[in-house]
Amino acid sequence: MQKTALISGAGIAGPATAYWLNAAGWRTTIVERAPAPRRGGYVIDFWGLGYDLADRMGLMSGIEAAGYHVREVKIVGDRGQRLAGFGVQVFDALTAGRFVTLPRSELAQLILDAVAPGTERLFDDGIAALTQDAEGVDVIFTGGGRRRFDLLIGADGLHSQVRRLAFGPDAEFEKPLGYAVAAFETEAYRPRDPDTYIMYCEPGRMIGRFTLRGDRTLFLMIFAFEGELPATTADQKTLLARLYAGGKWETDAILERMKATDQLYLDRVSQIRAPTWSDGRIVLVGDAAFCVSLLAGQGSALAIVAGYVLAGEIAHADLSQGIVRYEARLRRYVATKQAGATRFAGAFAPHTRFGLWFRNRVMQSLNLPGVAKLAVGREIIDRLDLPDYSLGPGAD
Repeated sequence: MQKTALISGAGIAGPATAYWLNAAGWRTTIVERAPAPRRGGYVIDFWGLGYDLADRMGLMSGIEAAGYHVREVKIVGDRGQRLAGFGVQVFDALTAGRFVTLPRSELAQLILDAVAPGTERLFDDGIAALTQDAEGVDVIFTGGGRRRFDLLIGADGLHSQVRRLAFGPDAEFEKPLGYAVAAFETEAYRPRDPDTYIMYCEPGRMIGRFTLRGDRTLFLMIFAFEGELPATTADQKTLLARLYAGGKWETDAILERMKATDQLYLDRVSQIRAPTWSDGRIVLVGDAAFCVSLLAGQGSALAIVAGYVLAGEIAHADLSQGIVRYEARLRRYVATKQAGATRFAGAFAPHTRFGLWFRNRVMQSLNLPGVAKLAVGREIIDRLDLPDYSLGPGAD
């Protein structure tokens, strides 16, 4: 009989895991509490092993169509004057040109489309309760349905409901890094600087913009923050307006645009550090298991890698052994990514004027190839040999 898996989360980790489980012969179901695939959000830098797997999944034409090839990261001063920055040639060199920037939601949609023929999708629903025994997992959905599956996978992000139900409250696993991030899009904003990421920084806060196609602009705010964030969009806007009050450059114009948006993203910058990623027939992947933090730049690629390894390992062993091997293969690799992200988090919004000055000098030095490779090479280059599990397209 065909084995069944319920996957909570229709972001990147969930559909990627479904794709590779389908290739391994499983029947998959994705449940997502949002009423439809999420749009907007923020852009991600995509490279490394996740990029290679996306190529095997046949996604590269869509990724290139949705993506951008950034030429420069630039820091500006109060009047928009260039203070520091670097070209991204070093990233092209370190990744052999296999590096692209694209909206996270568009990558998620591409993967979701790739699993559409073989995966049941349940939007506007979620998991209210679960119990497991030696043979399977019984799930009660928030919509009232009840079903049984051979495997339950939590791919539902930093604030995972599956992790909460099966492993414990968020506070036991979440490690805040002392920052929060906000993002939103607007139309017809001027000026536009294609293929350039522009940042304006003051102690403890950064505000930046990136030009998108279709006369859209993405704005990103990163700021020092401790404690709980407001729950409603109105209160979130009030918080951001207060924190960024008095900012120079284009801050006032950006805050004015923020007033009109109904698609504001706001969350803490945190890592998830769980002592184990599984409990019997319940297993976590992606941010639900090991969020490296939004600022690390590799969460989406790691999610794809995790889905591939989980599917591959359980395809070549009994279920319990495969789950153990999945975690054993990735645990040390993920730990190095989390350590790098912790070192890097403060670079976006240093707390002091001296910290800003020093960060700018470091960024400027990245224009020197030898220095750039030494400074960021270990964060960019993936040092993990992925097995060929002979799953799906591209298999031998």
